[in-house]
Amino acid sequence: MSCAKDRMPIACRSTYTMKLTWIFPMLALLPWSAIAQDGRAYVNDLKAPESRKDLETIQTAVGDALPNARAATVCIEIKEGSGTGVIVSADGLVLTAAHVATGVKQKVTVILEDGTRLKAETLGLVADKDAAMIRITEQGTYPFVEIDRAETTKLGDWVFSLGHSGGFDKERGSVVRLGRLVRIANSTFQSDCMLIGGDSGGPLFDLTGKLVGIHSRVGQQMQVNMHVPMTEFIANWEGMLKGEFIGEGPYAEKPVKGNGFLGLATESRTEGGLRVTKVGDKSPAQVAGIKKGDVLLKMNGVALEKREQMQELLKEMSAGDELNLETERGGKAQTFTLNLGER
Repeated sequence: MSCAKDRMPIACRSTYTMKLTWIFPMLALLPWSAIAQDGRAYVNDLKAPESRKDLETIQTAVGDALPNARAATVCIEIKEGSGTGVIVSADGLVLTAAHVATGVKQKVTVILEDGTRLKAETLGLVADKDAAMIRITEQGTYPFVEIDRAETTKLGDWVFSLGHSGGFDKERGSVVRLGRLVRIANSTFQSDCMLIGGDSGGPLFDLTGKLVGIHSRVGQQMQVNMHVPMTEFIANWEGMLKGEFIGEGPYAEKPVKGNGFLGLATESRTEGGLRVTKVGDKSPAQVAGIKKGDVLLKMNGVALEKREQMQELLKEMSAGDELNLETERGGKAQTFTLNLGER
C-alpha cells in the first residue's frame, strides 16, 4: 500500500506539480459539449484522438468531473500503511480494496482532501475479488460520487484515476492520471493509467465522472494496472454492508477465532473483577498501558468474575480485533482500548 521507495523519486516527483491542464498543453476550451445526450463521449469510440477537438473534448470532460471526484477521494490510514478510497454516499460509505482494508470491523482513519481526519470502521470485504467497504463513523454529510450501475464501460473507453500516491499530502492533493481501458477479462479492468504505491483502493472514473472501478493491483510497470469493476461491488453489496468476510484470499486473510493475544495473567477476586498479576513485555496489554495490580472489571461491556470467563471471551476473538477493558487502579476507574496481537 505504501509507495515503493525505488519508484518514488521519479513517479512522485512528476505528480507533485501536475496540473490538469498539463494533460494537453496549450489547449483552449471551446463551447461544444464533451458528453453526448446518451451520456457517452464520442471520443471513446475513436481508436485515437484525431483532431484538436477530440483532445479538447477529453480535457473538458475530465475538467468538469474532477472537482467532485477529488472531493470524494480519501486517504485511508490503517495500522502502519495507507491506501485510497472513495465516498459513495452522503452519510460516509467508502469503497476501497480488500488488501487496503485488510479485515472486517477494524478501526481506521479516513482523511478528506482538505486534511480533515475522520474515524471510520471497515465493514465487509470480498477476499478473492479485492473489494471492500468502510464506513465513516463520525456523523456528517460528505461529498460523494455516483456509481456506474448500468455497466456502460467498454473496452477502449477513456478513464481517469485518482489516488493518494505515496500517502496523504495536503499541499499536493490526490493525483489525477488519464488513460484508457486496455483489457476487460475475468471480472477485472486493466488500464494504462500510471499508478504507484498508495493509489491502491482509489477510484477509476469514466469521462462523465461516474465511478467504474477501484484500483487493485499496481503493476511493476506503472502503466499496467488492474481495477475491480463496480459489478463485483454491486454483486456483494449487502454482504459487505453487513460486515461479512466473503470468499477465500488472496487479498485478505480470514480471521481465525482464538488466535488473539492480549499478554497478561490474572487471578480472581472475591469482591469481583480480575487482578492483573503479570503483563507481558511489549504485549498489547503493556503497550496500551495496563499494569500489574490493575483490576479488570469489564471486557467489551461484559462484567468479569472468573478467569475462565475472560478466556472464553478471547476464544471468540481474533488477532487484530479491538478490545475494550474497563479497569480500576488505586480506586480510580480507567478504560483501555487496544487491538489484540497474534499468537
